[in-house]
Amino acid sequence: MDRKRAGIAATAALAPAAWGTTYLVTTQLLPDGRPLLLAALRALPAGLLLLLIGRRLPKGRWWGRAAVLGMLNIGLFFPLTFVGAYRLPGGVAATIGAIQPLLVAGLSIGVLRVRPGRRALLAGLAGVGGVALLVLKSGAALDGLGIAAMVTAIALMALGTVLTRRWGRPEGATMVDLTAWQLLAGSVFLVPLAALVEGAPPTLTAANLAGFAYLGLFSTALGYVLWFRGIERLGAGPASFLGLINPVVATVGGLVVLGQTLTPWQVLGLVLALGAMLLGQAPARRTPAADPEAPADSADPAPDPAPELATTGAGAAQPGAGQPVARM
Repeated sequence: MDRKRAGIAATAALAPAAWGTTYLVTTQLLPDGRPLLLAALRALPAGLLLLLIGRRLPKGRWWGRAAVLGMLNIGLFFPLTFVGAYRLPGGVAATIGAIQPLLVAGLSIGVLRVRPGRRALLAGLAGVGGVALLVLKSGAALDGLGIAAMVTAIALMALGTVLTRRWGRPEGATMVDLTAWQLLAGSVFLVPLAALVEGAPPTLTAANLAGFAYLGLFSTALGYVLWFRGIERLGAGPASFLGLINPVVATVGGLVVLGQTLTPWQVLGLVLALGAMLLGQAPARRTPAADPEAPADSADPAPDPAPELATTGAGAAQPGAGQPVARM
């Protein structure tokens, strides 16, 4: 991996790393039993802040695209993950989340016309195995609704990742603009749903406000700008592997804050997860056929042609060719 690509991957990885602290922040600083309120207060303030910075609204078909991406990546994903977190042990939820690179690989075949190679599939399997060793405990309780919610959330985000890569962003719009549109589109769904289901919010303490400020500014506003930038510059496949750092950071947080320890099997799982994340970053050669990444609307600029996943055979890594872009 060249130095520029490594830098983009490192900054994009800050997003799932920040998301890995969400469980710790939620349990230590935020109100109990209010998943929809938490989701709404993560998305709405962050979206408004980014809109004030970017000062640009979508135009034409991008109203619809922003709504679709906002529902996939924010509006549906946030509450479903909180349902999974409340009903499943953390290890089970994290292991389900680790299947995202494999789901992105499968969706890329139909949406991006990119065939995953052997290297990407092996890395995806190694990532699931590594996360399972790291966080899954024997005798973990399984809840049908929790599993369904978590699998649905990860599948929706995988689709959102692939469509983000497929559509790119409209001419003149920045990554701040695209992120703001998605957060606000998700908020349009989350805010009334939270009010309807959970009622009026409780009185917030100083600790609550600190937790929401952290999640809104760092984990959500900055995190999603870096995440979408990573999808644009690296490709949907390599970016999805960066999510494997999420349970690693969550585990390290437990070690530092809660005084937990690692078993030898967990150390092996950590090594496998990080190794899979690095292996998944290898750029792949794209087929010379029609550009599968080009947005359907020819008026929109095509995203960075950096490859998605290994395409054929043994998945030998080759740099992709194309014009430089400005996104994710």
